[in-house]
Amino acid sequence: MGWKETAEPVLTRMPGVRRPEGHVPFKRKLGWTAGVLVLYFFLTNVTLWGMAGEGTDLFGQFRSILAGSQGSLMHLGIGPIVTASIVLQLLGGADLLGLDTDDPRDQVLYQGLQKLLVVVMSAVTAFPMVFAGGFLPAGTIDIAGTSLSGTEVQTLMFLQIFIGGILILFMDEIVSKWGVGSGVGLFIIAGVSQRLMGGFIGPNGFFATWIAIITGEQQLGSIVGGTGLQVAVFGDGDLLALFTTFLIFAVVVYAESVRVEIPLSHARVKGARGRFPVKLIYASVLPMILVRALQANIQFAGRILRSQMGDSMPAWLGEYSVQGGSAQPTGGLFYFTAPVRTPDQWMWWLPGSTASAHPPWEILLRIGVDLTFMVIGGAIFAIFWVETTGMGPKDTAEQIHNSGMQIPGFRQNVGVIEKVMERYIPQVTVIGGALVGLLAVGANMLGTIGQVSGTGLLLTVSITYKIYEEIAEEQLMEMHPMMRQMFG
Repeated sequence: MGWKETAEPVLTRMPGVRRPEGHVPFKRKLGWTAGVLVLYFFLTNVTLWGMAGEGTDLFGQFRSILAGSQGSLMHLGIGPIVTASIVLQLLGGADLLGLDTDDPRDQVLYQGLQKLLVVVMSAVTAFPMVFAGGFLPAGTIDIAGTSLSGTEVQTLMFLQIFIGGILILFMDEIVSKWGVGSGVGLFIIAGVSQRLMGGFIGPNGFFATWIAIITGEQQLGSIVGGTGLQVAVFGDGDLLALFTTFLIFAVVVYAESVRVEIPLSHARVKGARGRFPVKLIYASVLPMILVRALQANIQFAGRILRSQMGDSMPAWLGEYSVQGGSAQPTGGLFYFTAPVRTPDQWMWWLPGSTASAHPPWEILLRIGVDLTFMVIGGAIFAIFWVETTGMGPKDTAEQIHNSGMQIPGFRQNVGVIEKVMERYIPQVTVIGGALVGLLAVGANMLGTIGQVSGTGLLLTVSITYKIYEEIAEEQLMEMHPMMRQMFG
């Protein structure tokens, strides 16, 4: 017996959300999507019972990508889902699973395996946060006059975080099957949009700062030189962050519209023509979640090691200092593998910059590692994403052939269509993945409003654009039911 036969009884019985039996009306889809979004915001504001103080956020700046909230039921966010996807992508890419995603039986096994991995990752990620290093400090709980011990409170906190990780898995399924878009994308948009709005209209946000400067409540100095220029562009004024935020919006929207359109014609119906678009960002920005999550897990491992080894941790492996209530790497391997998040971390020539404590070669090496990781990682995960989601040349050729379409001037044959697709899809996938990685690093280095990470902002703009396209398509299908039957 192979592993599939052994695991099939478990994987096929994993609980899940039932698929709709027929067409779900557009209004009902919006209702399910809005309901899950409201539930998500509610759960992010439910503080863990038994937690004492704020603790240390292990994920820090990765929060905008992982869509979680420190110290709440949604503490893990989409982290377990993304980590499970990374493991499956790597195993599938190495052909170690032996699963054929075209086979309905293997599809069920794949989905069950992914759910099982999410459950395991929720437990594996939550355990060290509660029981190791005091990242989520436990308080005291009295029930009917009996005080729970520290271990009992920690166990209760672990169960809450674990249940939150399972809840977000099913919320993602509800949106994917009954709503618009995907739950993972929806939660990322929600978290990033919240931080963006806070960065613009919050008490210490962009508008409040400039109102204080204009009214004279805050002294700026000369805006054409000296400290005044530094405050206006890099500091509280955030002019550079404002420019970067709008630039990323414009670049992503433009990149989504850049495409190679392959002409198609119907083999039997004369005059029926169409086009298959191969976008510049063909694999979407979602593979960037996998790349950044991999970096987040590396930093997570470094902080766990630091909490366990303390000062005995080798300097070549990592040196840490407490900044903003959390330990940040300042040297060693974990420093060079940490992403550059703000201008303050690499502009060593600015007075008071944290980067000034490092020689320029260390900063440049860190930037080089971050660029290499994101550009190459973005291209690799984009390829994995295209192959595992049915967007590759072979799957696309079969879809075109089964719809009765063909490429004018070529024989109506799956192999012929596949060869044409191979001229465009692999190359565009690699270029698009590398470009998104480059944009993510650039946005991080220049900073954004609300201190949203560059990857988080890229994801938000791209996912919002795709949801807009999906909503427009759903509305078209509602207006013309015959088109829904044509496209299945």
